[in-house]
Amino acid sequence: MTGAVFFDLDGTLADTAPDLARALNRVLAEEGRPALPYPRIRAEVSRGGTALIRLAFGGTPEDPDFQRRRRRFLDLYAEGLCVETRLFPGIETLLGRLEAAGLRWGIVTNKPAWLTDPLVRRLGLAGRAAAVVSGDTTDERKPHPQPLLHAARVAGADPEASLYVGDDPRDVQAGRAAGMRTLGALYGYVHPDEDPARWGADGLVHAPAEILKWVLRDGVQAGGRKAFG
Repeated sequence: MTGAVFFDLDGTLADTAPDLARALNRVLAEEGRPALPYPRIRAEVSRGGTALIRLAFGGTPEDPDFQRRRRRFLDLYAEGLCVETRLFPGIETLLGRLEAAGLRWGIVTNKPAWLTDPLVRRLGLAGRAAAVVSGDTTDERKPHPQPLLHAARVAGADPEASLYVGDDPRDVQAGRAAGMRTLGALYGYVHPDEDPARWGADGLVHAPAEILKWVLRDGVQAGGRKAFG
């Protein structure tokens, strides 16, 4: 039985909030509105571009200007996709340990592929991830389990022997529905209105190093043998 460790991207593997915040505030400036404080934007990042536009301008996706603003935001973000974005401290060490043990890992995000793929390359993760599944890779997006099940197939992993880590309740919901163990990443962009204890995750971690302890504890398998002995 071969397992893998899968990660959400924004707020779990990479700290993307600075570049997203800069793009959002540029849209606000173009429309003659004041910038939003960084902490308010950071808390909303894991909910996606639609949530960020709603934070900045209010309204709903059906409003005439909503999609125009969203497209402008995404275009500006793409121009500065990886200026201040970095892997969270400890992630590179964690991935190196997984790779050294022969354990596959992958990325499952709701970010569209035209943004995910170049970001993964610039972060130096392309060619290392066993699977990269974006929000438009499959017909469904998280919290539906389809993206995670697709990632497991691509990685050649058994979902029931795998682990999914994310910083949003949708991540936990998707992972559980796919039959995976789940961890809530409290170091990520947990919204202040959320109570991670209610997400139903198998565990909550305050730093990437703690993820390795769960891999060891749960006995995620690599190539037919338990990883790390």
